[in-house]
Amino acid sequence: MLKNKENGLKDMNRNSSRTYLVLPVFLDVHSIGTATEEELINAQNAPRDELGVKVLNISYNLEASAIYCILDAPDKEAVKKHHDKIGVKCDLIMEVKTTQKM
Repeated sequence: MLKNKENGLKDMNRNSSRTYLVLPVFLDVHSIGTATEEELINAQNAPRDELGVKVLNISYNLEASAIYCILDAPDKEAVKKHHDKIGVKCDLIMEVKTTQKM
């Protein structure tokens, strides 16, 4: 893969003209509610949804009843809708930079 001028990735395969969009990364914070550890693992392993949202990492603290999600998504509104469809209200959603290569 090679980064191109349009902020995307170009497939290095000579026979391919595919370009991949590099989406912004978001951090959101919300209550853990009734979610189980198994449900969190399933959410993290789920494919990209119809809104274009992909969960990259979930950190949580059961004692504080808090979840911290790292997602890539087209925009902040997609992150909100991603959570709305499962009845979760985010206390915070913000675009972030990361040192990890995504």
